[in-house]
Amino acid sequence: MHLVKLCVGVSSVEQLEAHRAREVAARQAAGEPAVMMHVTRMTPSKKDEVEAGGSLYWVINGSIQCRSEIIALEPVEGADGIKRCAIIMSPEVIRTSPSPKRPFQGWRYLKPEDAPRDLSGPGEGGDGLPDDLRAKLMEIGAW
Repeated sequence: MHLVKLCVGVSSVEQLEAHRAREVAARQAAGEPAVMMHVTRMTPSKKDEVEAGGSLYWVINGSIQCRSEIIALEPVEGADGIKRCAIIMSPEVIRTSPSPKRPFQGWRYLKPEDAPRDLSGPGEGGDGLPDDLRAKLMEIGAW
């Protein structure tokens, strides 16, 4: 089982990758593991399913464009005393086939059969193209 979440404040996959690189470098400099952490209010009730190979699919500019492999879901408590869920992820950002997604709050479950495919195989191409152009080409079946 996967999760899908809006990537608020990020306008491109490249911007997310740059943010990730800065955060991982800061964590390593502090002697912490080289992982990413995103804190969210609610803990998934399907925790075991998500931790068994799930990913967090990121919605950027109205479409799922990439994912991050989830390592663990851990309870954390904020400075305000409110219990939250830390989504611990691999620092790698894996690009996916763009998949339109309407705005929503929080996160949603994403069944594996509904998840967009990765863009890592031969012939996928388009790495040098702007994200919006690559998304349009994928929509019309250019590759």
